[in-house]
Amino acid sequence: MWEQIQANRRRSRMLVAAMAMVLAGLGFFAGEAFAPRGGGLAGLAVAGLILAVQAGIYFGAAESVVLQGVPVHEVSREEIPRLHNLVEEMQIAAGLATPPRILLVTDPAPNAFAIGRSPEKCAVAVTTGLLQRLNRDELQGVLAHEIGHIRNRDVQFMTLAAVMLGTIVILSDLLTRTIRLGRTGRERSSSRGGGQAQAAFLILALIFAILGPLVAQILYFACSRRREHLADASGAQFTRYPEGLASALEKISASSMQVAFASRTTAPMFIVNPFQAASGVQGLFSTHPPTDERVRILRGMAGASLADYAAAYAAAHGGSVIGARSLAEAPAFEKREASGEGPLLGGRAARDASAVLSGYVPVVCGCGLETRVPASHGASSIRCLRCGARLPVPEASSVSTEAPPGSDAPAAPRRLQFQRQGSGWESFRCACGRVMQLSPGFLGTQVRCSKCGSEIEVLPKAA
Repeated sequence: MWEQIQANRRRSRMLVAAMAMVLAGLGFFAGEAFAPRGGGLAGLAVAGLILAVQAGIYFGAAESVVLQGVPVHEVSREEIPRLHNLVEEMQIAAGLATPPRILLVTDPAPNAFAIGRSPEKCAVAVTTGLLQRLNRDELQGVLAHEIGHIRNRDVQFMTLAAVMLGTIVILSDLLTRTIRLGRTGRERSSSRGGGQAQAAFLILALIFAILGPLVAQILYFACSRRREHLADASGAQFTRYPEGLASALEKISASSMQVAFASRTTAPMFIVNPFQAASGVQGLFSTHPPTDERVRILRGMAGASLADYAAAYAAAHGGSVIGARSLAEAPAFEKREASGEGPLLGGRAARDASAVLSGYVPVVCGCGLETRVPASHGASSIRCLRCGARLPVPEASSVSTEAPPGSDAPAAPRRLQFQRQGSGWESFRCACGRVMQLSPGFLGTQVRCSKCGSEIEVLPKAA
């Protein structure tokens, strides 16, 4: 959407300027409150330093900062090939050059978001609860929505906004705590005028500390609702099945569980605000449009094109949400039929995926007891606590090819092998301790460890 991309660029510049002003105000008044007669300049210098740090974080480590402490794991094709297939289908439909990386978050609450600073360096994150609860069409709609954010450059804007808002919140919290502890005003001017001026700056610093995050958050939220409607339109166009996304939104918003790692900084990044999904409350400064409104628009579409979404939006909401140029250039698409396929992960597979993300190897005994073995467990076998049987811990074994007798040729370098025990979901340890997972659809002969880079040969189940 040409107009949306241009609008996001303008909003990014405006957001940076507005939040920079908030930071500058915090720095100046805090400096004057702590050190009258010149402290404001020092405060501005500190604010400038923080802006420089923000830029470094955004261009170098924005994803790691936003996802700090989140139990997230990058999914390889070998682990969940059907999920990779869905993402690649939507990437092709969106016209992106490369598919985004796929992140799986251990959380029973269904939700998803996209993160990154460019279409080439983006990732789509989904929770284990989402894979377990949504069928294929619904999950495809969610992935198409997030890839719509990537194509429309929403992700770049929201990631930048999240980093800047987080820094303002942290700075304001530090300032208010310092003022509350009474560490200011200890070195007051001997003159009455100087003391009154410092008290005035202290009050202004406190006002900025309280109102700064609120103003920054309002700026952050102001650009959220429109982008959600546009991503919904993109999702309907990419999938040719608006009902899939509509049904997914209903299931996510109806969930009583809240995403454990969500915060007020990251909430606008989710497909459904995790706090509103759990409470059902919609406020003036809500980060997302009402879910029932989004569902009504999607189900009111006559076809699956941007023009169909624009017509349904005008009928349900009034006004226009898609630019004239985008509507003129967008092709017409008819709706397709439902695929009828169920969830990508069943209950057992979802539990195994959560165990793998947490660094455990699920070992199932013949008596039915499942034991989760930590990757750091050094022994190659464990004893079942129920029946006492000795169970091997699935792991890649190290093998080497010996040189023929009498040959001076050196032995081939050692390599790793893992022999499958069945055709379902299987987990095993690499030699470095990294837990890996194979899906029922895995048909390859090798996998690569994402931790140490080792190539592991996968042998079929013995006859």
